[in-house]
Amino acid sequence: MDFPVDIWLRGDNHATTEVISPVTHEPSAWTDGDVADVLIAMLRAMDRAKNPNVAADRPVGLRGFSWIVNPYETGGVVIALEMTLGAVVGGPFDIPESRLTGMIQRVMERERATSTTVH
Repeated sequence: MDFPVDIWLRGDNHATTEVISPVTHEPSAWTDGDVADVLIAMLRAMDRAKNPNVAADRPVGLRGFSWIVNPYETGGVVIALEMTLGAVVGGPFDIPESRLTGMIQRVMERERATSTTVH
């Protein structure tokens, strides 16, 4: 499934749009694993915008950013991620807001439970 992401990097006066295809399923059939793949692809798109010469499969941790699922004006919902680097918004997706929010919460909680923090 292809969908656009709008990327804004802190310090830039403009946003860019990229189309990504991290999953094959339509949003109504997404699993928590698909949602994790979507989030990772969105973060990688933002990383590529800032660092175009990095490896495309660099490891990604699902922590250190804020997220929200919002209704989109013409229907569906979007996922917005924000961090110090900037922000990325993907969608719209045809899935209930509450269902997608719950899936992202589970993915983030699972990541937090399995992460090792080094100070």
